[in-house]
Amino acid sequence: MTSLTSAPESPLPLGRPQYRRTLSARIIAWLRANLFASIPSSIMSLLLIAVLGKAFVSLVQWGFVNAIWIVSGDQTGPCRALRGIGACWAVIPEKYRFILFGTYPFSEQWRPALATLTFIALFYLTTRRSFWGRKLVATWIGALVLIGVLMWGGIFDLTYVSQDRWGGLPVTLILATFGLAFGFPLGILVALGRRSKLPAIRSLCVLYVELIRGVPLISLLFMASVMFPLFMPDGVNIDKLLRAQIAFVLYAGAYLAEVIRGGLQAVPRGQYDAADALGLSYWKKNGLIILPQAIRHVIPPLVNTFIAFFKDTSLVLIIGIFDLLTTAKTSIIDPAWQSFSVEVYIFVSLIYFAFCFAMSRYSRQLEAQARSS
Repeated sequence: MTSLTSAPESPLPLGRPQYRRTLSARIIAWLRANLFASIPSSIMSLLLIAVLGKAFVSLVQWGFVNAIWIVSGDQTGPCRALRGIGACWAVIPEKYRFILFGTYPFSEQWRPALATLTFIALFYLTTRRSFWGRKLVATWIGALVLIGVLMWGGIFDLTYVSQDRWGGLPVTLILATFGLAFGFPLGILVALGRRSKLPAIRSLCVLYVELIRGVPLISLLFMASVMFPLFMPDGVNIDKLLRAQIAFVLYAGAYLAEVIRGGLQAVPRGQYDAADALGLSYWKKNGLIILPQAIRHVIPPLVNTFIAFFKDTSLVLIIGIFDLLTTAKTSIIDPAWQSFSVEVYIFVSLIYFAFCFAMSRYSRQLEAQARSS
């Protein structure tokens, strides 16, 4: 007689009530472990929750509940009546064009808007690993040419707009993008030069890095704006934005060089010996073996430098270039809106935060990919 053995029963999936109880238990366990592990910890947690809760409620009341979003024309009376009680977000729809595009001709502001969207699309494609290679290089060249055509004009029936009229977000993106795009390869070359066995090259790279890092960025911008034209021949005049761009490239190259040099020092010596044993040339050894590992080691400080550099573009205010922060400050010169600068600065800070947060998130993805590979 054959004995029949019953197959082991498969565990039943958790129902919704069970799942809720499990989630609640996890939340309670986390709270006990992190916020209420002891009596002092519980007291501090309750105080912080009370303070943060009060601040959050006040912020919601000021920014949303009591806020005014639209006013008719320049009638700011309703906003002034709520001074200190609610925000006047009506200043944003009233001044957003000047904040984003500065003094660019009003009827042509679709061009800097399209240039900004092109920058964002270019950044997105750059983050796609499947798009890396020659296609990406061609895309960068084509996109930058398109941005130049849109901003300058003068061809394809587009009205010519001089760089003196540029301002706002496109200028910030131009300074940051070109500064990092040219500063990064410059930093790689300088980092390799600092580790060169040739004393002349090593000394020149050390002098460059120490000189640029030893002075504030403001002094570099002053030199580019005021002193540099004095050394140019008569009749030769380089645009102020281009001079500022060169200063940013030199500044970014010096700081990125030190970050990359740290990554080169973190690569084990055996990798160098293995590359030499394969008979690779200097450039192939560094391009195929050493630099990929070095950059992988320094992804966090690299992105930290990128974020700091993006925010440092606001310093061009001192040489009269209208970047995003400068146009925001100028937009509230109007006496009718001077009292509502906080709302304008919050709007601009959200734009800066969006770009910086995107860079931070992408760096975390790169770190996760580097750990898994």
